[in-house]
Amino acid sequence: MKRGMAPKWLTFYAVAYMVFLYAPVVLLPMFAFNDATIIAFPLSGFTTDWFKVLWSTDALHSAVGNSALVAIVTALVSTFLGACAARASARYKFPAQKGITGFIMLPLVLPEIIVAVSLIVMLMQLGMSLSLWTVVAGHVLICTPFSIAILSSAFAGLDQSLEEASFDLGESRWGTFRRVTLPLVMPGVISSLLICFTISLDEFIIAFFLTGTDATLPVYIWSQLRFPTKLPSVMALGTILLALSIGLLVLAEWFRRRAARRQGLGASSSEGLL
Repeated sequence: MKRGMAPKWLTFYAVAYMVFLYAPVVLLPMFAFNDATIIAFPLSGFTTDWFKVLWSTDALHSAVGNSALVAIVTALVSTFLGACAARASARYKFPAQKGITGFIMLPLVLPEIIVAVSLIVMLMQLGMSLSLWTVVAGHVLICTPFSIAILSSAFAGLDQSLEEASFDLGESRWGTFRRVTLPLVMPGVISSLLICFTISLDEFIIAFFLTGTDATLPVYIWSQLRFPTKLPSVMALGTILLALSIGLLVLAEWFRRRAARRQGLGASSSEGLL
């Protein structure tokens, strides 16, 4: 009897958890298309005016440009650093390897507010002014561990005999990496770029502490929450960001699974990275 009840309770728990987690996400587009300025039920009607408001807001356009710049640079730098670390961890053995790897992955478990306060104190001591580049530095710090986690699977599943065959045929190390290694791990690289871009685009705490006069998109959204009449347009903007984030994450997962299949590992071998 008890053995038969367990799956039902697990199913109930899973459904309740998913409802609690995603109910606010479902409400976001509902209020974005509501023509009332008050965020409450019942809904008064359907409209797309709040989306039209976004096209005429210059401050929003500036924030989107700032966030895009920060996210693109963060994705490129984090993926480069993650590829170097993943390659070294998979290809070579060196003293204190596990300890060094664990230290690099530490930002995954540290509270972001602690990281942000530490960074701003360090920057103030160095006499550096806050700007978008300080935000990039903070985002690289928290995105690099995600890149390493994704690329470690790609490099670990790489058949080293293919590289050795390239060396035997007279190819240089750089040529081997460019012609053999990089094409095999490219789906993982693209997945890392998409994940890091999404994390940087949505990140608020570090951007709030480290940004200067040029606000990023999450900081801009936070500033608009103080004005009740701005809430519907914020809901519309949140709906667009939600759709963009889901699309990027699905695309990144597709590339990750493609990399696993290409290397003969199967999707299950890299399960849980994302």
